[in-house]
Amino acid sequence: MATTILSMKNIDKRFAGVHALKGVDFDLQEGEIHALVGENGAGKSTLMKALTGIFPKDSGEILYLGKPFNPKGPKDSLDAGIAIVHQELNMMDHLTVAQNLFIGRESTKGRGWLLDEKAQNKRASDLLRRLNMDIDPTEKLANLTVGKQQMVEIAKAVSYDLKILILDEPTAALTDREIDDLFVIMRDLAKKGVAMIYISHRLDEIGVITDRVTVLRDGEYVGTEKTSVLSKERMINMMVGRVIYEQPKSHSMVAPDAPVVLKVTNLNAGRQVQNISFELRRGEILGFAGLMGAGRTETMRALYGADPASGSIEIDGQPVLIRQPLDAVRHGIGYLSEDRKRYGLAIRLSVSENSVMAAYDELSPKMLLSLRALEETASTYVDKLAVKTPSLDQLVKNLSGGNQQKVVIAKWLIKNSKILIFDEPTRGIDVGAKSEIYSLMAELAAEGKSIIMISSELNEVLRMSDRIAVMCEGRITGFVDIAEASQEKIMHLATQRE
Repeated sequence: MATTILSMKNIDKRFAGVHALKGVDFDLQEGEIHALVGENGAGKSTLMKALTGIFPKDSGEILYLGKPFNPKGPKDSLDAGIAIVHQELNMMDHLTVAQNLFIGRESTKGRGWLLDEKAQNKRASDLLRRLNMDIDPTEKLANLTVGKQQMVEIAKAVSYDLKILILDEPTAALTDREIDDLFVIMRDLAKKGVAMIYISHRLDEIGVITDRVTVLRDGEYVGTEKTSVLSKERMINMMVGRVIYEQPKSHSMVAPDAPVVLKVTNLNAGRQVQNISFELRRGEILGFAGLMGAGRTETMRALYGADPASGSIEIDGQPVLIRQPLDAVRHGIGYLSEDRKRYGLAIRLSVSENSVMAAYDELSPKMLLSLRALEETASTYVDKLAVKTPSLDQLVKNLSGGNQQKVVIAKWLIKNSKILIFDEPTRGIDVGAKSEIYSLMAELAAEGKSIIMISSELNEVLRMSDRIAVMCEGRITGFVDIAEASQEKIMHLATQRE
């Protein structure tokens, strides 16, 4: 019988205005990979922060290796053998792999005053070899792919006497090959007795890599099941308390006589954007598909004026010059970046401030800001988009990913943008919030907004698009009407080199 190394019972945690955990239970067995799932805001991260000492629980009991465990901070949990690899990697790009692995624990020589790089590189090499990671310890971290950087973060955690590894959305930015490599490493660690808590919104992966699944909803424990007997549909129902339908779109919803609102001709911006031409019609959702590195994001950045580019752009039949994002905004284009925290939000400002920041000129044309008018406008769109927040004064950084995305959408709707670019609109968002974003996009298109959607998830592309542009190595290799689209056809075009 498997040994239980961690038991969390009746864990409770409150913040100002939010009851984040309501008597949650969780247990972990030696050498197992245990999925922790739920919608954004369900309490997953809060539970893990209580375990790793980032903040104290209000009540409840944690037993680790059979003894009460109450860490005062992350160092306590790390010293005890519990490590977490966050979705946003926490390392230093300018240092080498070895330097990152042993920062604060450097190899020294003499009386300990001088660093011994040779010894440190050997320590790193031995560790990476033990984990079957093909990584040069002398390489600067910045030169590695995101997948390799994540492996370094895992290796750093394992370099402590690790017993529990927490992986928070580990595959969000990885290629399929990198995901396969990660899973090989996880299975190897499990064989060596390391227990893992796996947090992910990618339910198909959970079915592949985990042994058990625990579901949280609205801060409460819903249940734990063996992965082998838990269907995807049942898991979704446990997470959201309702049935979520994910049927692909069968035909275009765009009127045959819908006018062209955007025409792009021979757009060029370096090797990843070469002679891109396409049209976007009123009320259309134009999906952009392709493998990682195909140039989809680079194309939209060039269109938006974020990167230098050449080519011609017409809006409503009129030539326009877009040399910077401000030009694009003035012409009615809103851009929802794949990195919403970096490019879409001011996370230390409130929901209200983020919602109206793009439309100050329209909402306060007399140079004096009317706070009442701004708050009324923000409130209208927060209600319309069903943003879950205790108040308009809540800092955006405290919202779930799905609600942060809704705030970005509110910003561009308040600005009255008629063309919206959605770059990976549901990345890092749970299945329930995904469904809400999908419904919102469909409503916007029905109201006459035109949407360009970049997505790496083919199911998402097939569900939402009226038409699909497929890119490979900086070029559009074909367009597919949704009525004729299939995953096979998209993948064929996505790998079609000239």
